[in-house]
Amino acid sequence: MSEFSALVLDEAGGKVTPSLQRVGEERLPAGDVTVRVDYSTLNYKDGMILNGLGRLVRQYPHIPGIDFAGTVEASDNAAWRPGDKVILTGWRVGEVWWGGYAQKARVKGEWLVPLPAGLSTRQAMALGTAGFTAMLAVMALEEHGLDPATAGEVLVTGAAGGLGSVATVLLARRGYRVAAATGRPEQHDYLRSLGASVLVERAELAGGAAKPMLPERWSACVDSVGGPTLAAVLAAIRLHGAVAACGNAGGIDLATTVLPFLLRGINLLGIDSAQCANARRVQAWERLAAEMPADLLDSMTTGATLADLPDLAGRILKGEVRGRVVVDVNG
Repeated sequence: MSEFSALVLDEAGGKVTPSLQRVGEERLPAGDVTVRVDYSTLNYKDGMILNGLGRLVRQYPHIPGIDFAGTVEASDNAAWRPGDKVILTGWRVGEVWWGGYAQKARVKGEWLVPLPAGLSTRQAMALGTAGFTAMLAVMALEEHGLDPATAGEVLVTGAAGGLGSVATVLLARRGYRVAAATGRPEQHDYLRSLGASVLVERAELAGGAAKPMLPERWSACVDSVGGPTLAAVLAAIRLHGAVAACGNAGGIDLATTVLPFLLRGINLLGIDSAQCANARRVQAWERLAAEMPADLLDSMTTGATLADLPDLAGRILKGEVRGRVVVDVNG
């Protein structure tokens, strides 16, 4: 098709406005692979972009959507042939490059990874950037010594969100005792269904660390919140523990001291899913396909269409969206 449907952002007078439009294929950015997009997702960063926050997008008109899965339609890259099923996360797609909220995308072939066997394109986006990042966090923690045979509780902050939900499942399935932090009591049953053993109220982590060192509590943490929450977590990590920091929804400032790092030997591991070697991307996706049970994946997933996204974008910023949102761009 020479034209396709897309959710397009335009900017006027400092205000960003999304609208469904028909877009000519000739307007797609330069790239050596064209993909027919099946599904994308709604992430916290997408919510910011759709609301014009954070200056993540500088040029308009723009098609957001920081990830997608679909089928190669045309390729000038020897690594890909028409008909190949592919996934894209990272590379600032949906920010500086047109992204997944459209029926077609044109990208650089080296940005793509193959869809793992046994995983559909919808399931891939039920995981999406959030699930991919969660797996990177689990891999990093285990590479720094985390072991289910010896670990105590492993904390997951923002546990009812997309990244936190997947991290909770992955850790619980690997035999860890997961402490899931949430400020939403109505999500307790949901978090238990994902495998959480302990529920931690967000208020316990509010306001940052009252002291730079608190009694040791958690062996490790997957933190998708940042800000004062991260400061409070660092103060209570056990000796030689680690924190995989994946996001900054709570802010980028970190009010702490060197004491947790000097006296307890804590590792603070920055997880950036955009800056990730291709071989590690493939490894993470293969592990997600092998370790993420389909029934739990379905239970944490909500479907949406492009038309639903403006409303959902505001809700995800308010913490009102549970789990993962899969966007059917053809729906």
